[in-house]
Amino acid sequence: MARIGPETPSHGQGVVFVAEPVTIAVDAMGGDFGPDVVLAGAARALAADPDLHLVVVGPSAVVEPFAAGHDRAQAQAASEVIEMGEHPAAAVRAKKDSSIVVGCRLVKEGAADGFFSAGSTGACLAAATLVVGRVKGVKRPALGQVLPAYARPCLLIDVGANADCKPEYLVQFAQMGIVYMEAIMGVENPRVGLLNIGAEDTKGDEFAQKAHGLLAASVPQFSGNCEGGNLMAGDFDVVVCDGFTGNVCLKTIEGTAKTLFKYVKDALMSSLPSKLGALLVKGDLARLKGKLSPEAYGGTPLLGVKGAVIVGHGSSSETAVANGIAVAATTVRANVAGVIADTVARAAKTTGAAQAREGEAAASDAR
Repeated sequence: MARIGPETPSHGQGVVFVAEPVTIAVDAMGGDFGPDVVLAGAARALAADPDLHLVVVGPSAVVEPFAAGHDRAQAQAASEVIEMGEHPAAAVRAKKDSSIVVGCRLVKEGAADGFFSAGSTGACLAAATLVVGRVKGVKRPALGQVLPAYARPCLLIDVGANADCKPEYLVQFAQMGIVYMEAIMGVENPRVGLLNIGAEDTKGDEFAQKAHGLLAASVPQFSGNCEGGNLMAGDFDVVVCDGFTGNVCLKTIEGTAKTLFKYVKDALMSSLPSKLGALLVKGDLARLKGKLSPEAYGGTPLLGVKGAVIVGHGSSSETAVANGIAVAATTVRANVAGVIADTVARAAKTTGAAQAREGEAAASDAR
């Protein structure tokens, strides 16, 4: 998987993808810093991957000059933009010529293999679900965020797509997370954990206890509960939770990392000796900051839809955009959506067979 920039993390070792042409639609209007940053990131992604083709989506005046200057880029006009403050589902239905909706439509129609946007997460989720469509058998698509855990990266899923969940949804979140970590991050037999208030099997409310039982019965890789304090320790490769909890958890981690670096900076600037010491560790601190930065992973995959949809952070820089596009391309090449479809179908067949056996046993007992 192509990674761009000095903050490139070490992961995915041993995963080899056959180079093949792939087309990614890019929302030129997504992100806090405007189309210039998005298009600069798109240019870097093209330079890093000779088999990558892009369709940049946005107002003609914005996207046509970019396409004219890059051999493997096309322009797709979209006259509307979904703003961050708009109601996602309503905006998707009302603004059918918005860059997010048009980008998703390109995926549905086969004109693009995947889609990247740093725009409204809610709008991307709504458009991907309504326009691209869910993988057959998937109850709820979910957002998975790769975290820079200490031992090796960990996927936290769901981080915002489903604020209200049923326990059985978490089983599919685990199945989709396993596929992603195996295919994209190169993790063999990923260990799955349930985010909970304690490590013991009996911990948690009724929702957590029921989810624990379902995961233990349905997911062979399930390794038990994961406390919040252990999330970044690297004990698990996939950690599942409802979207409300996951979103709060993710933003707490991001905020804590930013605050920690502020404390470190203040300490290093507090005296002349500490300033001299800062010069000695400047490179190490830069590498550490890059390792903890969301930029390194480019974006959050929306798993469970019929295509590769990657949602970037609103504050995505040029590097983050380039990495997000690279993640989308790799997700296509690894056929993540197809593998998820096969996994969900097999799981449903296994569950159906088990339920049939239970029914036969109950009928036999009744006789």
